[in-house]
Order: sequence, then structure tokens, then C-alpha cells
Amino acid sequence: MLKTKVKASTVTNLTDARYFAAWEVEYLGFCLNPHAEEYIQPKVMNAIKEWVDGVKIVGEFDMQTADEIRSAIDLLNLDAVQVGHFTTVETLMELKAEVPVLKEMVINKDTEINAIEEQLEQFTGSVGSFILNFDKSGIQWTDIVAGNPVNYEWLKGICESYPILLSIAIPTEEIEQILEELQAEGLNVVGGEEEKVGYKSFDELDEVFEALEVLV
Repeated sequence: MLKTKVKASTVTNLTDARYFAAWEVEYLGFCLNPHAEEYIQPKVMNAIKEWVDGVKIVGEFDMQTADEIRSAIDLLNLDAVQVGHFTTVETLMELKAEVPVLKEMVINKDTEINAIEEQLEQFTGSVGSFILNFDKSGIQWTDIVAGNPVNYEWLKGICESYPILLSIAIPTEEIEQILEELQAEGLNVVGGEEEKVGYKSFDELDEVFEALEVLV
């Protein structure tokens, strides 16, 4: 059992899926954007799903239409969907909240704070959680500490006001304290390629999960 919600993103193989499920993550995400490098074919995703229990299966989309997302929900029996940075409120309204929705917001080094706040306010009520993704633009925790592009106090205020999953590498020795101080809803972590079929190293992720583990 973990002390906070964790979403595992872009899962592409059974090794990752079973690892994350064993740690009892909240969400297991599969990229269903056919133009993305991490895209997984629906039949492969369905085969992986058969081997894991106790996790919510999330279809990860980008600019797909409401009809395309709705079809995937029905075809793949998704528990939730993740939509991309540029998905509109109108698209979400068309989905009519068939399943819970997570919205990814990619933060760049030139992202304006006002623009982030406007989007958070605009989509409140249309999504269940926001994923603030710093990883995709290479922003490190040291950048946050230095106040670039956002500072710690601003991030704390946002996490207190909205349901936020953070996608950024936080030093493992500080992760529990930082998440508690920020009052973030949880973390977003990323799957990866196997080193060979059925094997990969999880050393870095082990440290994260061990820091978040509830010992009973």
C-alpha cells in the first residue's frame, strides 16, 4: 500500500504492468495515440490487462476527437482516460463524463504562470485530476527550488487548490516530506522499454516506491 496516489504512464510491456500493479498504483496508463512513440496496439494492451488486477486502466490520448475517445472507452473497457494539453473543454463536454478524466498539462521553461492558472480554472469541473508534467520538457526538481519556471510556494498553492498529480523526479530522500507539504494528490511515473523480454531494472523506481510504502 502506498501513501499517495500514483499513476504509471506509457506502459508498453507486461513486465512494467506487473511491477506497477504489485506496488498497488492507482492508475495504469497505456498510450493510445497512434502518432506517439509510446503507442501500444489495443490488442497488446488487452493481453497485458488480463495479467493485472486491482488497478484502474487509463487510455492516454492527445488530440483525438470525443468520438474516437468514446469508441476506445467502449472497445477497451477503460476505467479512465487521460487527455492531452491542447484538448478543449468542448471535447470533454462531448464525452459527457463517461469515465473519469485526467488532463495532462506540459510545463515548459517559458510557460507563463497565468496561462497555467487559467487552464486549471477553465477545466475545473470537467476533469478529475490534472497532471502537471515537468518531465517532458526536462525540468528538474532543482529548477523548481530555483524558481524556474515556477517556484515552490506557487506550486504549493496550486496543489492545495486543485487535484494535482506531479510528473517530476523528486529526490527520494525528500519525497514523502515534499508531497505532504505540497498536499499534492500524487505522482505520475513513467514506464520504459525492457532490457530484454521479461527483464528490466527497476532500481530507481524501487527507491521511489519504498519511500512511499506504508509499512504494516
